[in-house]
Amino acid sequence: MSGPYVLKPDPLDARLSTTVTGIDQNGQSVETRVVTEKPLTLYLNAQEVVTMMTIGDHPDLLAVGYLKNQNMLTDDDVVTEIDYDDDLEVVVVRTERETDYEEKLKKKVRTSGCAQGTVFGDVMDGFETASLPADARLRTSWLYSLTKAINTTPSLYLEAGAIHGCVLCQEDRPLVYMEDVGRHNAVDKIAGWMMLNSVPAGDKIFYTTGRLTSEMVIKTVMMGIPILVSRSGFTAWGVELAQRAGLTLIGRARGKRFVALAGSERIEFDMDPATAEDEPEKSKRKGSLAAQ
Repeated sequence: MSGPYVLKPDPLDARLSTTVTGIDQNGQSVETRVVTEKPLTLYLNAQEVVTMMTIGDHPDLLAVGYLKNQNMLTDDDVVTEIDYDDDLEVVVVRTERETDYEEKLKKKVRTSGCAQGTVFGDVMDGFETASLPADARLRTSWLYSLTKAINTTPSLYLEAGAIHGCVLCQEDRPLVYMEDVGRHNAVDKIAGWMMLNSVPAGDKIFYTTGRLTSEMVIKTVMMGIPILVSRSGFTAWGVELAQRAGLTLIGRARGKRFVALAGSERIEFDMDPATAEDEPEKSKRKGSLAAQ
């Protein structure tokens, strides 16, 4: 692996967690860190779209990525301004194009994502017409390098728990690592970073600590990323959608092991698993808790 992260978690950011005093199983006083959770109301131009629960970092990326993944922003849209007011807990995204999604906002579908993810009814229309590059590749040596690098990166999860992480990768290099109370928020932050920085998706790999649900598959496909990897397991609908979309879907990726249930033709077995390192105990703990 070469090169540092472009963007990664700052577990020491005092805004993202707080110390709470309680008692343990022996009745002894203990102090523990817990993640923050606060509302963020998103406006697109003059129209209120949604109120999300988030840890509060990168509100600009979360807002743009959410709108992009809900088909409210297109690749051709020009974002002219993003205003964030911490006191009012409001973020406003302004675009050159006039927008009016009043009818779209009436069609909402609650997803299985933690922290009550929401998608709008016509997102599946875009999913059905999405096309992923067939020539994208995933070498097993990259996969082993990525899982080791990501799971040993300092994170808010290791400090306080109760949070999910998502990482945008290219070959054996993790690029952008985002965390949030809902994995859909972490995905949207990465989508926002990609859109604002005009980052191509066809040669990227997406990694998540959470389950491979229909929501995760849909978002990855809509972002144009051909490979989705997780430490955790699968849902049947997530697998079915990945197979329909031609997405490479890899789960239970821990240490030397992984299982691919869709798109296995992209995988190049260039490394003997016996030569790969097993996970340290701390990483195993991270994976087991993140799957809950």
